[in-house]
Amino acid sequence: MSTPPTSDVDLFADDVVLDPYPVFTGLRDLGPVVHLPRNDVYALTRYDVVRDALADWESFSSTSIAFNPAANEALTGTSLASDPPVHTQLRATLTENLSPRALRGLKGQIAEKADALVAGLVEKGSFEAIDALARAFPLEVVADLIGFTGEVRANMLRWGQAAMEVLGPLNQRTAENFPVAGELYAWCSRVAAEDLAEGSVGRGIFDAEARGAIPPGTAGHIIHQYLGAGVDTTIAAIGNIVALFARHPDQLALVREDPSLVPAAFNEVLRYWAPVHAWGRRVTRDVTVAGTDIPAGAQVAVLFGAGNRDPRHYENPDAFLVERNPVDHLSFGYGPHGCAGQGLARLEAHAVIDALARRVGRLVTGPEVRLPGNTTRSIEELPVLEVIPA
Repeated sequence: MSTPPTSDVDLFADDVVLDPYPVFTGLRDLGPVVHLPRNDVYALTRYDVVRDALADWESFSSTSIAFNPAANEALTGTSLASDPPVHTQLRATLTENLSPRALRGLKGQIAEKADALVAGLVEKGSFEAIDALARAFPLEVVADLIGFTGEVRANMLRWGQAAMEVLGPLNQRTAENFPVAGELYAWCSRVAAEDLAEGSVGRGIFDAEARGAIPPGTAGHIIHQYLGAGVDTTIAAIGNIVALFARHPDQLALVREDPSLVPAAFNEVLRYWAPVHAWGRRVTRDVTVAGTDIPAGAQVAVLFGAGNRDPRHYENPDAFLVERNPVDHLSFGYGPHGCAGQGLARLEAHAVIDALARRVGRLVTGPEVRLPGNTTRSIEELPVLEVIPA
């Protein structure tokens, strides 16, 4: 039996969640698995062990994706927090309308929306990038796709943020967000087909329930995942696009010179700044990971950002290089629980990068404002002080 090294790091301390990369480097140097007694978790720190654990759903169960029991209980029965065969059935309905074929018809519409939005912002000359772009764009796209109207459309941002915050340990952020996440859970438990726009993906999920493709009463759980897992992370990723291209105008110029780099640029944004800080798994049996033993029943913290910066896998990992094209980055997960909405996220992000590359020569930004978050690492405010057109 080989016990892992131990660190007194608090993975969810304010300074760590605001800038985890120095801590990730230290943990990675300690070993591929590090025991964190302050969080009562075993952290997976290196690329290979993260990817292997995500692929091994039998040993690393998704029934404990949160770091507190109340959130895990609330998520019971969702595709996000279940294992095969239940997960397989629920995910099939979730992804039915998110496959590349299903999304193909949306590509032009999403590109037009992004271009019009970016064109208007460039014309203004200065704007607040998070509210005006990173939030505005995905909220509109998801609301239209799922068919959200009225109350839920107005609450998408706060519900989506809260759903991610409550996945943390029982700290102050989790406690403050439980009531808001409870509003989302309550809405999802009572939502009916007629609450969603005709012809929407949301209506399609209720159709699947009606024909017996998914168990009775699970349509709301699936719709919860669109809001709970997809909105906040996409907002974070689009905010990161703006911030990173402002910091690295040479990389934006490369995309402008060669538009075929748009997908590679998004892959590098996701690798460089992972939108998700830490994600949970529960070990179902004694497992040995890279020669280190993790006992059955232990909680694991999957550190996507640490794996994405592992120098054993990526050369010069602390540099932001759009030509790298890290198609195997970990930010969308891997294996059976790989991000179900990644096709939609790519459509949105590619449209934003394409519009920025065509219309913007350089972005002059003020300081990024970040707030501590348990799960999503995102920028709260990013003032664009000046846009130099392309």
